Amino acid sequence: MNWELLLWLLALCALLLLVVQLLRFLRADGDLTLLWAEWQGRRPEWELTDMVVWVTGASSGIGEELAYQLSKLGVSLVLSARRVHELERVKRRCLENGNLKEKDILVLPLDLTDTGSHEAATEAVLQEFGRIDILVNNGGISQRSLCMDTSLDVYRKLIELNYLGTVSLTKCVLPHMIERKQGKIVTVNSILGIISAPLSTGYCASKHALRGFFNGLRTELAAYPGIIVSNICPGPVQSNIVENSLAGEVTKTIANNGDQSHKMTTSRCVRLMLISMANDLKEVWISQQPFLLVTYLWQYMPTWAWWITSKMGKKRIENFKSGVDADSSYFKIFKTKRD
Repeated sequence: MNWELLLWLLALCALLLLVVQLLRFLRADGDLTLLWAEWQGRRPEWELTDMVVWVTGASSGIGEELAYQLSKLGVSLVLSARRVHELERVKRRCLENGNLKEKDILVLPLDLTDTGSHEAATEAVLQEFGRIDILVNNGGISQRSLCMDTSLDVYRKLIELNYLGTVSLTKCVLPHMIERKQGKIVTVNSILGIISAPLSTGYCASKHALRGFFNGLRTELAAYPGIIVSNICPGPVQSNIVENSLAGEVTKTIANNGDQSHKMTTSRCVRLMLISMANDLKEVWISQQPFLLVTYLWQYMPTWAWWITSKMGKKRIENFKSGVDADSSYFKIFKTKRD
């Protein structure tokens, strides 16, 4: 075999490998580091057992599913949200389907906007379990309205709840983690904390603020390598987040959230979150295509991303005005092309 033929074979193998990796990426539902950790990294079943985990926004959606999956890992759970009856429902199901006993779950009502109550809530958790190993900042609310149709009160509420409430609770828990020199602060951000989209100007602002705050906090905690600060950035997920989104006024929410079946299942999203927590990943992107691709473009090719987002944004507004889910057409178009 001559050298020229060998080089051609090597080039062909490299091309085939590139094609295979491209096809895998088109079917990916998380960033490459996260998917590598899922394949070769530490298992949540090994790393998270016996930890004390405080989950805000635990009464529905991602927070609810996170409680169910954590309950099977043998952790001690603190469930917080405003709706006590929903928290009790989640607790009952955790006890029925998980590996926990009554003493392992604390239902702790919490309003993130009532920052004056956060110190007492933190003390209640410490009194009950003696420590806080993981704080999962999951509480928040979304938005579906055009900027010109949105009152300033909506923007104020989004910042107070999504950003300031999360910062306040984190500041209450952080001294305890610094004293122990260990802990995990996991914040459920959003893909819209990296990119931006129409109908969510206030929501994007609050999530960009969260990402900036926790990235900055991570650098301040460099002297405490045992304290891990993680940003979890999901894309569209099957939940009631759209249904509960704020509209143009703080008293209005979206009446119809449309068909959600095309979005990532909440169970898959939470499983990837647990893998991220087990492997101490600093930031992960959890989303199906095409939003995962768009996120990579925003990170590495912003000029292209601006152009694509402007095209996608027009369709998003059209979908919203016609009463269907704002993102549904993107999934359908991509699925058609992929299939």
